[in-house]
Amino acid sequence: MMQVRCEVDALVSLGPGPCGERRYVPLAGGSVVGPELNGTVVAGGVDWQLQRADGVLEIGAHYVIRTNDGALVEVRSDGLRHGPPEVMVRLAAGEPVARDAYFFRTLMRFTTGDARWLHLNKVMAIASGERQARLVVLDVWRLA
Repeated sequence: MMQVRCEVDALVSLGPGPCGERRYVPLAGGSVVGPELNGTVVAGGVDWQLQRADGVLEIGAHYVIRTNDGALVEVRSDGLRHGPPEVMVRLAAGEPVARDAYFFRTLMRFTTGDARWLHLNKVMAIASGERQARLVVLDVWRLA
């Protein structure tokens, strides 16, 4: 469907809570390229996270794509990231880690009022992700 390359700012921790550490990552913009959707990630989105005691990171990203033809598409992306502790420490430090060394998947939903893109309101997609120091790369496939 597309590849999303989203620039990320520094992680902000809200501290420990009853279910784990609550934190968020501001989304600074990026690109969307693919056979179904092309455009930019609008700066200002947020990736809310919960770092659970079992080492799993729950992800809840909410952002907007501006398509090349000017439409605005809301994206909600909920997922999980986890892996061996030594891999997760390297990721947290911003070190390069091979995508296949950890699990990073999200379920994506879209909302728009633009008549040219109304079909996206009926789409669910799955993404396989890669976390880099200042970038998240998501390869996105439509679920049939």
